[in-house]
Amino acid sequence: MKNLRSNDRSRGFTMMELLIVIAIIAAVAALVVPFGKSMRAKTRQAACLNNLKEIGIGIESYLQDHSDTMPDIAAGRKTKDEDVLVLETALADYIENPEIYHCPEDQEIFKETGSSYIWNSTQSGKNKYRLEFFTITDDPGRVPLITDKEKWHPGESGVNVLYADYSASREVNFSVSP
Repeated sequence: MKNLRSNDRSRGFTMMELLIVIAIIAAVAALVVPFGKSMRAKTRQAACLNNLKEIGIGIESYLQDHSDTMPDIAAGRKTKDEDVLVLETALADYIENPEIYHCPEDQEIFKETGSSYIWNSTQSGKNKYRLEFFTITDDPGRVPLITDKEKWHPGESGVNVLYADYSASREVNFSVSP
């Protein structure tokens, strides 16, 4: 007669095998999670850059209707209820979707003020061909027009910038001479 106990026993994982599988899963997760967070941050930064480019298109449309003169607006406002002409109100006829003014990394300021971005008010009311910023006078395209209100993004500067040539960058592309 055969021993029924040895054939009757179901095959399963031993405690040691389960611990090894769990350790492997934990090691893989430890490698993948930081990479996933980094990729999400870069995706949000790219979405923010795209928002700035869309705002640049809105500014160009505004300029066509206003003799190439930049809007004469405040840098920003403290709350949505404040009666101040700012970027998102001046361009309301040109940019219908208010979410364009929302950087995906911004969790608070957009809800309170209506924009994650700040206007370089030194350019308010200037002709687009006569822009200047500190010592930048020879190349108006290098003049920064809009930046993130806060340092939300990874990298040295932590902010995205829209320049007067409507290029958007995470790099600061202007320098100031003494």
